[in-house]
Formats: sequence, structure tokens, C-alpha cells
Amino acid sequence: MLQLQDVLSILLGVAGGIAVGGGVIALIIVLDIVPRLAQLTFTYHRVHWYEGALIAGSLMGTMADFWMWKVPLGGVVSTFIGLLCGIFVGMLAAALTEVLNVLPILAKRLRLTGYLFGLLTAMVAGKVAGSLFDWFIYRP
Repeated sequence: MLQLQDVLSILLGVAGGIAVGGGVIALIIVLDIVPRLAQLTFTYHRVHWYEGALIAGSLMGTMADFWMWKVPLGGVVSTFIGLLCGIFVGMLAAALTEVLNVLPILAKRLRLTGYLFGLLTAMVAGKVAGSLFDWFIYRP
């Protein structure tokens, strides 16, 4: 029975990783982050560097999360990094509001206009349920 639980945990973890990874990649593609960054900085010839930085950052973040890396930087440096992270999250949230305009168009093309409210409700309920699970149940 214990082996079955281990196998199911592995399958669930892989499925969740694929779902989250696919969502992040879809977000990066929909928001045109890499081409827009190259356009704003006039560095079209360095697009491969941006893509490599995205992949390296994802791998480093995953490893830091899995192995719980800690780097004692001090209060001033941590505050500055926190400020930069807050700016990034704010800009990403602003970009996501533009993506929300895509949902009605997508629903119309897929002939799901009548289900749009249910789709948005399911997205919100899933996010809330996942957050509550993470805050109250899953405590590593």
C-alpha cells in the first residue's frame, strides 16, 4: 500500500509540474515577454540570451526551492531584492490584466461564451483552494 502511495505521489507531482510549467510558458508566450524585451532594448540579436536567462532562472529557482537554499545577505540587500521582486510582480499583474481581455475572445471562438462565467469562477475557486491548501494544510 505504501508503494502505491509513493507512485501516486510521484504521478501527481509530475502532473502538477507539467501543468504549472505549461501555464508559465503559455503566460510568457501570450505576454510576448522575450520579443517585447528585445524590442524595448534594441537587442534583437540577443534573443537567445534572454531565453537562456529564463531557463537558467527557472532551474535555479527550482533547485533553490527543492533544496531550501539560504543566502544571508543582510537587511539592506534583502530589502532591495524584495523591492525588485515587488516591482516585477506588480508589472506582471498589470500585464495579466491585458491577458484577461483575451478570455472573452477565446471563449467566443471556442463557442464557450455561455460558460465564461463558470470558467472564470472555476479559475478563481481553484486559485483560492490551492492557496488555502498551501497555507493551512501543506506545511513543509
